[in-house]
Amino acid sequence: MFLHRLNPSIKALTIVLLEIMLALVFDPITPFLFMVWTITLTFIGGNINLKKYCLYFLPFFIIAFGMLWTTIVFADTPKYPQEIINFLGFNIPEESLMTAFALSLRVLSVAALALLFIFTTDTVDFILSLIQQLKLSPKIAYGVLAGYRFLPMMKDELFIIRSAHRVRGFDQAKTLREKWNQYKTFSIPLLASAIRKAERTAMAMESKGFTGEKKRTFYRPFSISLHDWFFSSMMVIAFLGIAYLSWHLGYFQWYSGQL
Repeated sequence: MFLHRLNPSIKALTIVLLEIMLALVFDPITPFLFMVWTITLTFIGGNINLKKYCLYFLPFFIIAFGMLWTTIVFADTPKYPQEIINFLGFNIPEESLMTAFALSLRVLSVAALALLFIFTTDTVDFILSLIQQLKLSPKIAYGVLAGYRFLPMMKDELFIIRSAHRVRGFDQAKTLREKWNQYKTFSIPLLASAIRKAERTAMAMESKGFTGEKKRTFYRPFSISLHDWFFSSMMVIAFLGIAYLSWHLGYFQWYSGQL
């Protein structure tokens, strides 16, 4: 799919730029339309599981809903209190309602951009692209990559430790305090195992000639193509087009300390 083949660094820089542009906008229409555009592009240009996407999107929706009602409830006195909108059976000042929607929809729009990157980018490819395109130090990059690879191994190691305790009859915790003390007991062998794995990884990297120098060859080289620039241009043009449409409809606003 198109989004999966893009250079991860260019994709990340494009998304960061769009999030900065969204932070400068303070109206509900622009982030809403851009969120719809981003979600549509994610499913058209990427191989995405709808159920998994909705599951990842749910926490952001809860945060946005919480921001919506707290902004309405704890809003400052509006400049035009006589302008009232009936929303869900409540009479709410229009200014407070628009501010609440602007904040919550901006959260959802940023979340849609983040999920576009997460669901269409391989972590290893992203790390390698950071080294090759953005000149990130290999020592930092491969250290982060090694730590990322350790996470599933730590989960398996915890399962083994719990199974060993269960065989010996020590896995009998019932209360919350007992479970907390049990996990404190698990932490010591888990930490020892992590240190051993880290030492073995460091020795293996050193024995294979890893020095951390930036001038090196790569088994998987990454490059920037026209597709990457097309994606960046398309996203920026789409944002500007949506902003123009919002301005034409009379909704567009720049952020100027409205909170």
